[in-house]
Amino acid sequence: MAASDPSPESSMSFSYTMDDEYEKLIRRMNPPRVVIDNESCKNATVIQVDSANKQGILLEVVQVLTDLNLIITKAYISSDGGWFMDVFNVTDHDGNKITDEGVLDYIEKSLGPDSCFASSMRRSVGVTSGMDHTSIELIGSDRPGLLSEVSAVLTNLKCNVVNGEVWTHNTRAAAVMQVTDEDNNGGAVADPDKLSMIKRLLCNVLRGSNILREAKTVVSHGATHTERRLHQMMFDDRDYERMGEQDSSSSDQERPHVNVVNWHDKDYSVVTIRCKDRPKLLFDIVCTLTDMQYVVFHGNVDAEGAEAHQEYCIRHIDGSPVKSDAERQRVIQCLEAAIQRRVSQVRMMSIHLLLLMIITDDVLVFARV
Repeated sequence: MAASDPSPESSMSFSYTMDDEYEKLIRRMNPPRVVIDNESCKNATVIQVDSANKQGILLEVVQVLTDLNLIITKAYISSDGGWFMDVFNVTDHDGNKITDEGVLDYIEKSLGPDSCFASSMRRSVGVTSGMDHTSIELIGSDRPGLLSEVSAVLTNLKCNVVNGEVWTHNTRAAAVMQVTDEDNNGGAVADPDKLSMIKRLLCNVLRGSNILREAKTVVSHGATHTERRLHQMMFDDRDYERMGEQDSSSSDQERPHVNVVNWHDKDYSVVTIRCKDRPKLLFDIVCTLTDMQYVVFHGNVDAEGAEAHQEYCIRHIDGSPVKSDAERQRVIQCLEAAIQRRVSQVRMMSIHLLLLMIITDDVLVFARV
């Protein structure tokens, strides 16, 4: 009797397991090395990370440093071939070197040979567990009072928001909120009927009067990295597609300057970015390139002044540089959007939070601003 063919699910599981075991083997043979130097640079702590190269490793490293609220003033990136070698100059928010032994020890453990470096989404400082809350992801058209209406819906359903972050860009709004249920002793929302009602009512609020753009509400109990998800949500929503009138009204001084050219001799595409510096800028750019399935082979970041200068040599994951002018324009638009989303958040959050505190001060607490 012939054996039955394996199901697609079992084949995917087997492939994932083999890839995971291969990564573990490479890791044992070439364990990552982290060197933290507080002597060679007079105004920054220098962190050097060497390890076997793999897709997404640059984002993992930058995410660890960013989630610790460190400021990256300079970075030198090289991952051509099978090895990843990066150097980061970092400070705290006051411009001082990192001297806290707890932070330094955490960096070594998170990026060094004892870390669980194999999967970016299974391990991160900023990942929130879903055991004691329900994660709600919202995306829809932005308008005045939107979050007040969202808050009112959750309050009426006896749901408390214990943590949340909202970004707005190009007439769109995205939010990731962690909520608890008063009817479940302050735990996650477990009632499937209540979950369905939350999704339905919030979708109605997000849709508003805009029938041309889709509104989405997703609820889950899994772990998530909030800022990474916000980038992915807005990218999937195509917020980078400019609205003609809004785009023409933007000041040239406010808009980032992004350019992409092909370096034919080396078969790279070279991305250059010049914009006003701000915290987490490097994370936003690397996150977007990774989600667009581009690999950074070399990079140079200088953000010691008020303006940040960044340059990356990239290829698509299939090994090719940017192939067309349409693709080049899409890369430029997506990187501009990634830079501007968080700026929009800074401008809008104080207004939205004021409205929320007035309406639901005793219910809603935003722990991340």
